Amino acid sequence: MNEYPFTHNQAEHRFELDLLDGTTALACYVVRADGAVILTHTEVPPRHEGQGIGSQLLARTLAALRADGRRIVPQCSFAVAYVNRHPEWQELLADR
Repeated sequence: MNEYPFTHNQAEHRFELDLLDGTTALACYVVRADGAVILTHTEVPPRHEGQGIGSQLLARTLAALRADGRRIVPQCSFAVAYVNRHPEWQELLADR
């Protein structure tokens, strides 16, 4: 699988993977008053579904948040399932 360019678009409150065909995969968030990052929505363009793009996006998003010392609250169903399947990220979970 390709490793796509990854950016943190702070102005839009989202992490992005540039899929190099004019489309972008997104992990959107809001920041709670205590600084925890609520992962509200993930989106992969339909033509890229089932290729591991969502998993790459979340792994890189969570790595960036870990590097920033952030805690997370997965809210969208994909983020919840991803963190449940990957115990290495559960240390980032914030109190709800």
